[in-house]
Amino acid sequence: MTDDLVYDVFAKGCPSRGTLEHVTGRWGSLTLGALHEGSFRFNELRRRVDGVSEKMLSQTLHALERDGLVHREAQPTNPPRVDYRLTPLGAEVAERLLGLIHLVEGRMDEVLAAREAYDAERAAPVAP
Repeated sequence: MTDDLVYDVFAKGCPSRGTLEHVTGRWGSLTLGALHEGSFRFNELRRRVDGVSEKMLSQTLHALERDGLVHREAQPTNPPRVDYRLTPLGAEVAERLLGLIHLVEGRMDEVLAAREAYDAERAAPVAP
């Protein structure tokens, strides 16, 4: 690749689109956010990302590792020990993602009020 290559996530064939999907998907964002707290073994991470299945976490970790955001370290012990941590790129992405996560968490009262108003408006009978 050359340094002058320009990526455009809005272009259908741009490879950045796949990475954006990995990062912003439900399990990708939660996994990156959890790994920002430190290194985790698989089952520790699965408990931290409440609700993710073993299969989905495995697929998510593979995708994030392939994108260079997560480092997988297998220890030659018996039983085998595998730890996951963020790479420097993954840490940078997670920092930005956590900003968005904290913004959403901090504004949930407004979101819930908007949902309630939206649902009430849709449930109101239509005047003849």
